[in-house]
Amino acid sequence: MAKELKELCSRSENYSQWYTDLVIKADLAENSAVRGCMVIKPYGYSIWEKMQAQLDKMFKETGHQNAYFPLFIPKSFLSREAEHVEGFAKECAVVTHYRLKKSPDGNQLIVDPEAKLEEELVVRPTSETIIWSTYKDWIQSYRDLPILCNQWANVVRWEMRTRLFLRTAEFLWQEGHTAHATKQEAEEEAIKMLNLYADFAEKYMAMPVLKGVKTANERFAGALETYTIEALMQDGKALQSGTSHFLGQNFAKAFDVTFLNKENKLEYVWATSWGVSTRLMGALIMSHSDDNGLVLPPALAPFQVVIVPIYKNAEQLKEIDEKASSIMLILKDLGISVRYDNNDNKKPGWKFSEYELKGVPVRLALGARDLQNNTIEVARRDTLSKETRPMEGIGLYVKELLEDIQQNIYRKALDYRSKNTFEVNSYDEFKEKIEEGGFLSCHWDGSPETEERVKNETKATIRCIPLDGDQTPGTCIFSGKPSARRVIFARAY
Repeated sequence: MAKELKELCSRSENYSQWYTDLVIKADLAENSAVRGCMVIKPYGYSIWEKMQAQLDKMFKETGHQNAYFPLFIPKSFLSREAEHVEGFAKECAVVTHYRLKKSPDGNQLIVDPEAKLEEELVVRPTSETIIWSTYKDWIQSYRDLPILCNQWANVVRWEMRTRLFLRTAEFLWQEGHTAHATKQEAEEEAIKMLNLYADFAEKYMAMPVLKGVKTANERFAGALETYTIEALMQDGKALQSGTSHFLGQNFAKAFDVTFLNKENKLEYVWATSWGVSTRLMGALIMSHSDDNGLVLPPALAPFQVVIVPIYKNAEQLKEIDEKASSIMLILKDLGISVRYDNNDNKKPGWKFSEYELKGVPVRLALGARDLQNNTIEVARRDTLSKETRPMEGIGLYVKELLEDIQQNIYRKALDYRSKNTFEVNSYDEFKEKIEEGGFLSCHWDGSPETEERVKNETKATIRCIPLDGDQTPGTCIFSGKPSARRVIFARAY
């Protein structure tokens, strides 16, 4: 394991390589035999399960229910909403045939030309169209509203340049799709889910985020408004970490989804959609981890505590096993997830390095001398510090320590963002600062043309118009025209 750690590239040397090394060496994921797709390994998937479970609980607490809709979408559905089809057309995987057959020489399988579909099917890149075609049958009256559905699913977007978790051809996500009787109710729903995502990111991922609105250029295809949470990674790049869309009546009109309102008049339904994906795994890694490996917030760690025995013979191990069992019971009674690693195929030093690499928040080491002294060694992953503690009261101490680690990881990420958020007032200063990375708070004249010019010249995009940012009028850094307020620019993943 010492050799494995030496092979982990440092962040300062090559951040991109460090990220890839860490994902693979920490057993989170690996590239698959299918180009652009990944295999999420058990340790990585267990983190995603923690995220999924917490988000699912939060969705249900706000009245949402889970459902499931087809993976395949008739091609004609996508073309019903003009902006939507334009936004996703270049990323679609398309099914054209439904059968294979043996080649004439009998040596391989080929597509049977006689098995061509009457209409091609698109492997879902997102589900607005198939869901709104379904809602047409569910909705007749205002009494049928609101519909608050969520689905956990996979989607396919044919990406050419992929990176594990951050951008893959297939990824896992959840997508909420809601239907409402009024514009106000739908707008409130979109903002409610934005706030839910922000709460999850900050309280569970320990990752500070900016809440804001996307510009028209960056808006979801088919939406009237896209709300976003944006996080700053340790290399100074932004990562869009969740979006919530107010869709207006666009999809209802595309699929003729109408309802009789309380005045017995027919009108189109109002809609939202919102989602987060396994991209959050990348956000978690890049927000907190260091050159020694993963740093996981206790709230999402597969197990929060690992106990490692240190022994010379079977008799010592037996005594340590007994003590470790009692400690595990204490910790579990306090709601703490714990693993006891008494595998005799690996030495304690190897285990220490392994759990450090995997980001386990707290490590307890228990040896023969500790049994004699009624003590235990406690190491915390976030600071790499360790101390010897009395065995008495160890459960409550570890519980408080985990809470402190969660808060410390958040504070560290927040401090980094604060130190790397800059107010910029000229284009020359902008071009200089963007090379250093970070969030740049600037005046923008509101025009798509200016936004595009800045993007082409600097590779920086407007990440969001902050909901609670500086709204003092000023002058656009690029055009010199009047600006209503400051926006946040950054280079992004």
